[in-house]
Amino acid sequence: MSRQKTARQAPPAQDGTDERRAQWQAELPDVDTRGMAILGRARWITLTARPPIEAVFKRHGLDSGEADVLFSLLRSGPPYRLRPTELFRALMISSGGLTDRLNRLEKAGLIRRVAAEGDGRSLPVELTEQGIRCAGDAFREDMAIEAAMLAGLTEDEQSQLASLLRKLALTIGATQPFA
Repeated sequence: MSRQKTARQAPPAQDGTDERRAQWQAELPDVDTRGMAILGRARWITLTARPPIEAVFKRHGLDSGEADVLFSLLRSGPPYRLRPTELFRALMISSGGLTDRLNRLEKAGLIRRVAAEGDGRSLPVELTEQGIRCAGDAFREDMAIEAAMLAGLTEDEQSQLASLLRKLALTIGATQPFA
């Protein structure tokens, strides 16, 4: 009779969140810190991922808010035009915040405001040819950086994580009036 050797799995790597949870467990053992294990890590990931992504936008002469406007217009499809109301609702910002972004993008030649058919009061926003190129180039570069950041996960793990995060986002969105 032979015995099969079972491979010993290495314990999972520890990160700063694990250390903080252990400290809280020692200090306040009655407090459930599972939220920190997920949301704390999500916050750290976001804060760590933002600088290289924002550097992409800067190389294209944009800040992240301006990139959001261009990306919203580009993904809307030809003629790459939306009403300002559609834009500020999609971006979840104030109309005043959108106006500032639009003014900067128009000055840079990336968007133009065109008269709407049958409505002289509304000036839809559309990408210029230069804006289409800029948005496409910046988005491609952004997605390449994000893909590199996810390279430590298999495709199945990425899919599973995306699914779980979607479920969490929907749960949080359903319970928060501001989400």
